[in-house]
Amino acid sequence: MTLIEHSDSPRSIRLHPRDNVAVVVNDQGVPAGTVFADGLVTVDFVPQSHKVTLAAIAEGGEVIRYGQVIGYALQAIARGSWVNEDQLRMPTAPPLDSLPLATDVPAPQVPLEGFTFEGYRNADGTVGTRNILGITTTVQCVTGVLDHAVKRIKDELLPRYPHVDDVVALTHSYGCGVAISATDAYIPIRTVRNLARNPNLGGEALVISLGCEKLQAGQVMHENDSSVDLSEPWLYRLQDSSHGFTEMIEQIMALAEVRLKKLDQRRRETVPASELILGMQCGGSDAFSGITANPALGFASDLLLRAGATVLFSEVTEVRDAIYLLTSRAANETVARELVREMDWYDRYLAKGEADRSANTTPGNKKGGLSNIVEKSLGSIVKSGSSAINGVLGPGERVKGKGLIFCATPASDFVCGTLQLAAGMNLHVFTTGRGTPYGLAMAPVVKVSTRTELARRWPDLIDIDAGRIATGRASIEELGWELFHYYLDVASGKQHTWAEQHKLHNDITLFNPAPIT
Repeated sequence: MTLIEHSDSPRSIRLHPRDNVAVVVNDQGVPAGTVFADGLVTVDFVPQSHKVTLAAIAEGGEVIRYGQVIGYALQAIARGSWVNEDQLRMPTAPPLDSLPLATDVPAPQVPLEGFTFEGYRNADGTVGTRNILGITTTVQCVTGVLDHAVKRIKDELLPRYPHVDDVVALTHSYGCGVAISATDAYIPIRTVRNLARNPNLGGEALVISLGCEKLQAGQVMHENDSSVDLSEPWLYRLQDSSHGFTEMIEQIMALAEVRLKKLDQRRRETVPASELILGMQCGGSDAFSGITANPALGFASDLLLRAGATVLFSEVTEVRDAIYLLTSRAANETVARELVREMDWYDRYLAKGEADRSANTTPGNKKGGLSNIVEKSLGSIVKSGSSAINGVLGPGERVKGKGLIFCATPASDFVCGTLQLAAGMNLHVFTTGRGTPYGLAMAPVVKVSTRTELARRWPDLIDIDAGRIATGRASIEELGWELFHYYLDVASGKQHTWAEQHKLHNDITLFNPAPIT
């Protein structure tokens, strides 16, 4: 990465020697006629995080960033010009039948030993970073009753149990009016089931059902499931009530108190860093995402993997155009083919809706300097670091092994977070350039800004400012180590993220590609 120039001068960043564009760093952008230290003179105003051409590009010529082609010029572009999405033709997606499969597997890195955090050990061997009572549902019909009950539980019961962090309703819109036997219905069903098994719920989740819905309680909890305690009553059906709403609330509260008593007896204990399951995601991305925050996450990911932890990265449409960089890093050919399988499934899913991966890039992404999904993908995959990819999860699957895992999800922030929770994530990190108050109730969310300007505007929402990399005040390595230690502190409950402090919680959002009846 080449930074041009010092703090109060025109500054830009070129990531790779092949690049013929650089990204402007200055908060307010740079006006036409700006002279950079290397002699480059801008012919347009170039906003912050947008691209400026370092050399003239002919019509049809390649526009290169990250050392990769991100588009072809629709017209000749002079040196020093602002490059935006309207000037580029997007490359076609890499064909899936000719990808490199485990051809460049990274060598194992030196193990990191001695790192720990304070967590809650569960009966099934997993570890929680929080001690939460989760109450899940089989159908949306019960949401209003459950929300009322949870408010009373928090107000009246939770204060009696100081070692329980929270009570969370895992409500969703699935369960009835759905084609429950359709080909893809397994995705929302196993997601609901695995959400109740998240390590932060301690195996004590409850189920509230209506009684007549298509998704029955037995599909959410199985009697032979060691990850959930079914020795105590765990289910309440609203249709079993003979005395109406008041009785429903009393019954739910009574069930909850039994579980709260058990959860309140739990205490944190020292566990190795290998028990961490970190989910990584980006949202409101900009052109700095692949320069500052995501590379820092990638470095921290490598540190966690060296410590034996599990790291999840996701968002199919945000890796699809750079999939050749991932299949070559797969630990073996089987993992590589599993990556291809998930890309192919999603290509076909989008085609059914007469869309493709280009629909991913948002107006905010473009305002932040990302011209298309190709450029966005190249910046997104950087957070996966440099380690071998050890496994692939389909949507809603629960992680079984350790290492770097691709957890196949849509790129939607809320759906991705939900599916990572179902996978078993006990800590989340979220990078943003444009800004979002995103949060999750079931796991702490560490918010990392790609730009210092955002961190300054939102000091009580952003936990870590990675924009320091762009201004030369910190290196990727320094930020990576800072994140690594911060993860362990948050996992231990020594630090509480801003999203936790403000109780900023997005709704559980299931991925349901199956028909609705």
